[in-house]
Amino acid sequence: MIDIFKKCRDYEDAKRVQAAGLYPYFRPIESTVGSSVITHGKRRVMIGSNNYLGLTHHPRVQEAAKQAIDRFGTGCTGSRFLNGNLVLHEELEQRLARFLGKEACLVFSTGFLSNQGTLSCLVGRNDVLYCDRENHASIIEGTQVALGDTVKFKHNNMVDLERVLASTRQKYEGALIVADGVFSMSGDIFNLPKAVELAEKYNCRLYVDDAHSIGVLGARGEGTEMHFNMAGSADLVMGTFSKSFASIGGFVAGDADVLHYVKHKCRPFIFSAAMPPAAAATVLECLKIVEEEPQHLANLWKNARKMKKELSLMGYNTLNSQTPIIPLLIGDDYMAFSFTQKLYEHGVFATPVVRPAVPEGCALIRTSYMASHSDEDLNYVLEVLQSLGKEYGIIGNQSRQSELAELAQVHFGV
Repeated sequence: MIDIFKKCRDYEDAKRVQAAGLYPYFRPIESTVGSSVITHGKRRVMIGSNNYLGLTHHPRVQEAAKQAIDRFGTGCTGSRFLNGNLVLHEELEQRLARFLGKEACLVFSTGFLSNQGTLSCLVGRNDVLYCDRENHASIIEGTQVALGDTVKFKHNNMVDLERVLASTRQKYEGALIVADGVFSMSGDIFNLPKAVELAEKYNCRLYVDDAHSIGVLGARGEGTEMHFNMAGSADLVMGTFSKSFASIGGFVAGDADVLHYVKHKCRPFIFSAAMPPAAAATVLECLKIVEEEPQHLANLWKNARKMKKELSLMGYNTLNSQTPIIPLLIGDDYMAFSFTQKLYEHGVFATPVVRPAVPEGCALIRTSYMASHSDEDLNYVLEVLQSLGKEYGIIGNQSRQSELAELAQVHFGV
């Protein structure tokens, strides 16, 4: 027998990074100004945020949140199932269902719970989940809680998906293919057309996590389905409000009977407090702005295309990014920590991604861009990245670039 806290005392990984002065997490943000933040008393350009449409400081959004507090107070103090169901929640569900072209929608208090709760609720003991290997942690958590089995397929690889479907589908009753619409680390887009074809061929349902797609893909930001002009092709679409919609919370949209079942059977929904009034009102106003002010989406893609083009021309390996998420492949974990710290010292706030979020030796700097970034901001970021990329031998070094290209091919298939 040992003390259950022994593993806590023995955990040294983060302490070693802290001791080296390279710890990049939990940096206290003192204030935000447009696309920049103030940390440790200094303004830094933020290229690590998911605030894709830049709506967190939109005057209409802020005013809607304030009015909701005046009307409903600061919190619901209970689950929607009992005493926390507001007219705001129901209006939001109706508006989202209409925006996405779905029959119904169910709003959760977080995006994480949306995935964990819905997947674990729907997948029974004799069912199976087919899961992309790069899916978000909330999906992984859902597969671990679900009673059924999970079969993984290579990242966005439809040949491998068909291989596992052909060899295992007959063993199970129900089946659900689940994948991110936009993958949060590599920034590539799920091959929805082929996945739909395979779902029909092997009698599976299809679940798409559009956390990083809503507000980003499609003519109005409707998500992955509309990016491919395939409205209604996914059986269930999940999304979050903590990115393009400037708030917190999540949802699942799809068939009304399915969501009625989830509403009455999903423990993370039933036993979690509801979204706060200000959060729900924020999302409602963001939805209106998305529909009425298309310039935000246009600016987002203008900035994303500029950064993708310039970073690729510099020689950075950006994997197969097709979105405002543009990863910079670095390789070694400690080099990624050091690189991130240097960026921070030069006034650029970015985030490293290391194992286990990526394979061993495949550390990234995850950069992401917003509609609110100015050309001045982006040009400064490019200047700093060019200088540091050369200093660290990430760009301008043919041998190193070849090594990174091989890593990208082996581990990310690009």
